[in-house]
Amino acid sequence: MPIYKWVAETRKGRTIKGELEAADEKIARLQLKRRNLTVKKIKEKPKDLFENISFMQPKVTSKDIVIFTRQFSTMIDAGLPLVQGLTILAEQTDNRTFRQILKQVTKDVEGGSTLAEALKKHPKVFDDLFVNLVAAGEVGGILDTIFQRLAAYIEKAQKLKARIKGAMTYPIVVVCIAIIVIAVILIFVIPVFEDLFSSAGSALPAPTQIVVNMSRFFKGNIHYIIGAAILLFIAFKKYRGTEKGRKNTDALALKLPVFGPLLKKVAVARFTRTLGTMITSGVPILDSLEVVAKTSGNVILEEVIFEVRSSIAEGQPIAEPLSETDIFPNMVTQMIAVGEATGALDSMLEKIADFYEDEVDTAVDALTSMLEPLLMVFLGGSIGGLVVAMYLPIFQMAAAFG
Repeated sequence: MPIYKWVAETRKGRTIKGELEAADEKIARLQLKRRNLTVKKIKEKPKDLFENISFMQPKVTSKDIVIFTRQFSTMIDAGLPLVQGLTILAEQTDNRTFRQILKQVTKDVEGGSTLAEALKKHPKVFDDLFVNLVAAGEVGGILDTIFQRLAAYIEKAQKLKARIKGAMTYPIVVVCIAIIVIAVILIFVIPVFEDLFSSAGSALPAPTQIVVNMSRFFKGNIHYIIGAAILLFIAFKKYRGTEKGRKNTDALALKLPVFGPLLKKVAVARFTRTLGTMITSGVPILDSLEVVAKTSGNVILEEVIFEVRSSIAEGQPIAEPLSETDIFPNMVTQMIAVGEATGALDSMLEKIADFYEDEVDTAVDALTSMLEPLLMVFLGGSIGGLVVAMYLPIFQMAAAFG
């Protein structure tokens, strides 16, 4: 069906605009009239030439989902029916991909599906955590509260992810820039100096000769070097895609000297935040742990959580199996044990999550402060070393003439 863009006026005189799907313009106007809107302008939206090409469609971002959850929570709290709320949000969203998903969710809900069942059909946008919390909210009649918690959870998770991404991006960018600069010097600059030195006819100092040999090697084999780098990247991606490869790389990441402890803190923060949010929302602990394991982002941590889940299913308290792993510190397990004993496990998990998110912030700041001088030394040493090596013969010739 065609999509119509419209501009209308509410009873209070406020001008609003949006989009809706209808069989024709007459039906579109009728739908708007039923919503007590006075149509000022309406026209059919031109068809998108790329709407059937999936990879050219915009991705649904965490920001889209956060806006949706917050607005939907407000609508539910105001007493708006689910279908009407979903319809309004689908019309107002700017993301074409998300708009189509919300329209499909609306149709499924209209057809008799629960909201959780309708959302579950779109796992790339609404993960297990989202779906399970919505299901719990529908059963408990607290959908507005659930959506508020989900929005807060996603915002905190994105903040945590952004901090880690920022910490990893900075050194990678600096090293990549250094490699590009060094490659340009070796391939384009050094040969100019080599021609100058060869015309002089004198023997080159050892550092200069090493740099010249490196330049010849890179210039003569640049295609092979680039090809080898691409093949190594593809091979790593394929290996990482296997079950064994994912497990080995995830285990290695947790054992890295500087980044390993940081990743463990991130794992603890994510585990406690997710589990705390689910338990607070009324999801049973075994179901919560299954979802937490699947959304952990690390195979090693996933296996640990499933082992914990098995132990709890056999009657053990949650703190006991957690204490047997090397990922969760004693402080965490002891606080969880106190939370279980006092019946305040959800609030205790939230406190642990807050603490470890602050710990991650502190660790990232410390890591950045440590990496900055090291990267500057690396940049200065590598590029400066090349420059000095190339000027050594010039200094020698100047000394000889002097």
